[in-house]
Amino acid sequence: MQRFQRYSSYGSEIYRHFTETFWRPLFIMKDPPGRSSLVLFFFFLLLFLGAFVSTHLLDNTVPSITQNSQQETSQTNKIEIPLNCSAGNLTRTCPANYYPKELHRQDLGRSSASPAPTCPDYFRWIHEDLRPWRETGITKDMVERANRTANFRLVIVKGKAYVEQYQKAFQTRDVFTLWGILQLLRRYPGKLPDLELMFDCVDWPVIISSDYSGPNATAPPPLFRYCGNNATLDIVFPDWSFWGWAETNIKPWEGLLRELKEGNKTIRTGMPVYMPRIGLKRHNKGSSNQTWLANVFIGSAWSVSEKYILACDSVTLMVKPHYYDFFTRGLMPLHHYWPIRDDDKCKSIKFAVDWGNSHKRKAQTIGKAASNFIQEDLNMDFVYDYMFHLLNEYAKLFQYKPTVPQEAIELCSETMACPVEGLEKKFMMESLVKGPADSSPCTMPPSYDPHFLYSFLRIKENSIQQVELREKKYWENQTVHI
Repeated sequence: MQRFQRYSSYGSEIYRHFTETFWRPLFIMKDPPGRSSLVLFFFFLLLFLGAFVSTHLLDNTVPSITQNSQQETSQTNKIEIPLNCSAGNLTRTCPANYYPKELHRQDLGRSSASPAPTCPDYFRWIHEDLRPWRETGITKDMVERANRTANFRLVIVKGKAYVEQYQKAFQTRDVFTLWGILQLLRRYPGKLPDLELMFDCVDWPVIISSDYSGPNATAPPPLFRYCGNNATLDIVFPDWSFWGWAETNIKPWEGLLRELKEGNKTIRTGMPVYMPRIGLKRHNKGSSNQTWLANVFIGSAWSVSEKYILACDSVTLMVKPHYYDFFTRGLMPLHHYWPIRDDDKCKSIKFAVDWGNSHKRKAQTIGKAASNFIQEDLNMDFVYDYMFHLLNEYAKLFQYKPTVPQEAIELCSETMACPVEGLEKKFMMESLVKGPADSSPCTMPPSYDPHFLYSFLRIKENSIQQVELREKKYWENQTVHI
């Protein structure tokens, strides 16, 4: 409407100008020479200008009308899977036809004009996590051997989920992990192959790689969990908090990520410290009367808190991590965070704070790179796509056809969300996938070339060593001045 008013006003002004300047004088002249010719000339000129203004109006208004029409059509055609929590469905049973057949046949491919984006580079670690089974494949015996520490067995057959619970996980880790997998099935109904897996919700990895090396070694059991390290073979999977952490009142990631982005626009932040195992009280920079308050993260091994800290537009001081989760292997020291020594933390943090005060623009660049990574490469679309590709690649290795165990129960969003109350219910409703995605998952990148992977890891290590060398020189100079 503003565009229409602007061009209407523009046309009216042209008409008024020509009328007052040329048209009216022609008729008040006593004997203007060639008056009829001039009248015709300006008549056709006005017709031309009117056509120009009208065409410009149409060019600028028709696309927006078309766009609105397309949006309305898209919304009309979007399929939703309603959540049936009626009084008759509180018996923990799943609807008979949970995923209509047309959803299984639905083509989620994009048009050639809009190809699926390439997944973030950290997706390449899926290939590395599954490498131990590339030659042997995955047998029933291997999966069974993974149940020693597992909290549950998950089986997906014909697009439906079944779970066999072994032991309750700490808090609601297992609950929201399973909820997240159910939302994946709602997002890509009928697109996941049949599979089964064992899942351990404890913080530390347990499949030691040295136990499965050597000429007579057996293949390791495939065990899923939230983290791994360089000495283990556990398969890393997105943690439960992406769908909400009820015990700490941390919202599901999709909504929280938007709030963090808005908060970054208004809140001036400092330099948060990521402490995987222990916390620090505070570190004072006396010369500038500046206090850096470090949050306390206490855990026996891996911590779930990294993504929240990295999203805060500030330089993250990360104590040398001994564990990784599915996305942190894509982080680069000095680009996404500042590495802190794990053998002398206080002096290392003091050096980092002094460096940040002396190089504020560079520090802001590091903080922004981290928050951009979290906002762009760790949104829920990519979290679901990581799960999708990991489970697909995992299922390709199966040497047998999974079947539903006799002890397993069918699991669906109704059986989980309908009976619960409080924050669990609230977070499940907030993170509920309303229906199938209208686009295909991102395109899986190829595995790392061995030489490239070696160079990549060496660059990361060299960056950390560079910081440690600067730090050493810094404290040597402090000693000299004393």
